[in-house]
Amino acid sequence: MAKDTPYLDVQHLTKSFGSLILFEDINFSVAEGQHVGLIAKNGTGKSTLLSILTGREGYDSGDIIYRRDIRVGMLEQSPKFNPQESVLDACFNHQGAPEKVLKAKQILTKLKIHDLEQPMGQLSGGQQKRVALANVLITEPDFLILDEPTNHLDLEMIEWLEGFLSRGNKTLLMVTHDRFFLDRVCSVILELDDRTIYTYRGNYSYYLEKRQERIDNRRAEIARANNLYRTELEWMRRMPQARGHKAKYREAAFYELERVARQRIEERQVRLKSKNVYIGSKIFECQYVSKQFDDKVILKDFYYNFSRFEKMGIVGNNGTGKSTFIKMLLGIVPPDSGRFDIGDTVSFGYFSQEGLQFNEQQKVIDIVRDIAEYVDLGGGRHLTASQLLQYFLFTPEQQYNYVYKLSGGERRKLYLCTVLMHNPNFLVLDEPTNDLDIITLQILEEYLQDFPGCVIIVSHDRYFMDKTVDHLLVFQGDGVVKDFPGNYTQYREWSALQPKESSSTKVGNDTADTKKSYRNDTRRRMTFKEKMEFEQLTKAIEALEAEQHQIEDALCSGTLSIDELTEKSKRLPQLKDELDEKSMRWLELSEIGA
Repeated sequence: MAKDTPYLDVQHLTKSFGSLILFEDINFSVAEGQHVGLIAKNGTGKSTLLSILTGREGYDSGDIIYRRDIRVGMLEQSPKFNPQESVLDACFNHQGAPEKVLKAKQILTKLKIHDLEQPMGQLSGGQQKRVALANVLITEPDFLILDEPTNHLDLEMIEWLEGFLSRGNKTLLMVTHDRFFLDRVCSVILELDDRTIYTYRGNYSYYLEKRQERIDNRRAEIARANNLYRTELEWMRRMPQARGHKAKYREAAFYELERVARQRIEERQVRLKSKNVYIGSKIFECQYVSKQFDDKVILKDFYYNFSRFEKMGIVGNNGTGKSTFIKMLLGIVPPDSGRFDIGDTVSFGYFSQEGLQFNEQQKVIDIVRDIAEYVDLGGGRHLTASQLLQYFLFTPEQQYNYVYKLSGGERRKLYLCTVLMHNPNFLVLDEPTNDLDIITLQILEEYLQDFPGCVIIVSHDRYFMDKTVDHLLVFQGDGVVKDFPGNYTQYREWSALQPKESSSTKVGNDTADTKKSYRNDTRRRMTFKEKMEFEQLTKAIEALEAEQHQIEDALCSGTLSIDELTEKSKRLPQLKDELDEKSMRWLELSEIGA
């Protein structure tokens, strides 16, 4: 076979489950040295496609052609191991490679797996996924196929993996929802959509731009087809049944035109905004909380006062206590000392890593309706259970599917809908981006940007954090927590400018200077976003007060007509409500300080 033959060539591939067609007559190839990212909505067949490519699942028709003699390594989304074998044995799948033991130790150390003799059965699911990743990297296949490689990795590991995969002439095909990772590692994007494959020769940013062009062009094509369809439909109705050769050709063209005209672009046109969530000025105060497990310190005498409408991100390496912190806040795990003083109006909505156990025989719509029939959005607007599901891309047909038919990503999406249907005013989301497709992540980002309550997010998804939070708690281990007023990218830029700490000043030293790094006894400073909001509020309040004085003067003048009097009398109480709302927020921000 010629040297320039692609590593993988897929021709006319079709796969269906009963009447459900996942993809039909798709074609793509992966050349030597290419880094290819595969993107698709949950439930459209990404993992199925990878399983087909690696021979673990069959297909209906088509051809899958690999270059002769290349070695393919596959990272599964949920790998399985013999619970009795050691970490080191699992890394080599019993193939034996003594000369690679040093490399194995290096890679496992980067992935924070240190005990190479530990039985696999004693490792968590996340640790087993990291061993599986180490396995595929150590054995150095010619062609890497990776299903969600960044799941269960902390930020430090993700950044190491970015560098590792970017070096050399590796050939990659991967499914990932980590958009920073896609942008930095992949040079070709494949999008599986509407049963077919679209190829974009560029990184994720390029894909976003070209995908929008494709959608706009498709919309224009459908609009043109609809206009022409109306004309042709009239012709079809007028023509007699016995048609000549040219008429029959035009008739066949009509049915093709009808097919195009009836297509729809499933794109959301509105953002979901709720104005009916109320939360008081007191949120929660973390009063000198300490927590440790054996000799592992999670928090030490930690203080924090959470502000109204704050959107906080929590970041840090695995095992530093991020999830433990939010479980203490929610009352699931007790602190060793100190307490959380939580406001009376706070109603938590908790999206956990563990997820929710569903009744497999229930329908999707019934799962959500069991919580509530609708959510009150305020202003006389309601959001039904079906509308919430549709907002998060469950079609009306999918809403009546049974839970057992859902993919892993669709189950996570359904779990998210059950949390939101409770209409909380304080969302606590622990790794919400795991297993969610990129389109769902964009919808969730919009929802959180518009959410009128409080938010805490624990996540390793840098792109998601930048879009949704304006403040960070950085868990550094050994009970040390840094308070940073900004998003993740701003924090990384700031960190890069800081001098490296010497061994005498490393965090975890039990000195007065070190305690300052995780004690937050004073109120935090305003973020840049809050400063801008404060300035805008000041101007808005001045304008509203001026309008109020003008109306009051006019009402006292005795010169207004009946219509003017009525209009201004209606406007005055509206003005007072707006002033009260903006003044309250202005006071909250002024208490934070510049």
